[in-house]
Amino acid sequence: MTKRVLSLLMALLLIPAMALSAETTAEDAQPLTSPLFQDSGIPAFSLTSENLKDGAWELIIGKHSGDNLSPQLSWEPVPGAACYVIYMVDTKALDYVHWMSNNVTETTLPLGWANIAEYVGPYPPAFETHPYDVYVLALREPVENLKSTFGVANVFFTKNLFYLDAPAEGVTGNLLGYGYLSGTYDGQE
Repeated sequence: MTKRVLSLLMALLLIPAMALSAETTAEDAQPLTSPLFQDSGIPAFSLTSENLKDGAWELIIGKHSGDNLSPQLSWEPVPGAACYVIYMVDTKALDYVHWMSNNVTETTLPLGWANIAEYVGPYPPAFETHPYDVYVLALREPVENLKSTFGVANVFFTKNLFYLDAPAEGVTGNLLGYGYLSGTYDGQE
């Protein structure tokens, strides 16, 4: 075979593979699931962030080493959701709550969206790496008071998440779904 025929055959074999990879988008990706919701029956939805790269949060979101900006987040609207609740927790520090926003109605939040009353960036001890989990919770009805506390460790964080599903005695089904991201952040010298 000539080089030209071989080149043509190679091109014909590569075109379908390139088309297949071009069709695979973030929307096609399966949502990341949290172990906290493993047996709850509450569905996960896809949550993305431009500030999570290769499993690590970018320095710009940190308190001491960056600009202390809440990460960018995006998700598709959840049918029936009146609002969303957002948490970021340091799971290595007894679920220290770094971000807590209630009654969020947007589904695309730019970098730095949260104010200082709702967000303080990661700041693990020097030379330590901590995991930081972000939850976006879709609620059928708003919840007036969140049970977790911003800016401290929350040993009952999991219980407080499930409180959102049943904020009133005998009422359940308020939590329609959740989005979840997890990434690490390194402590600076």
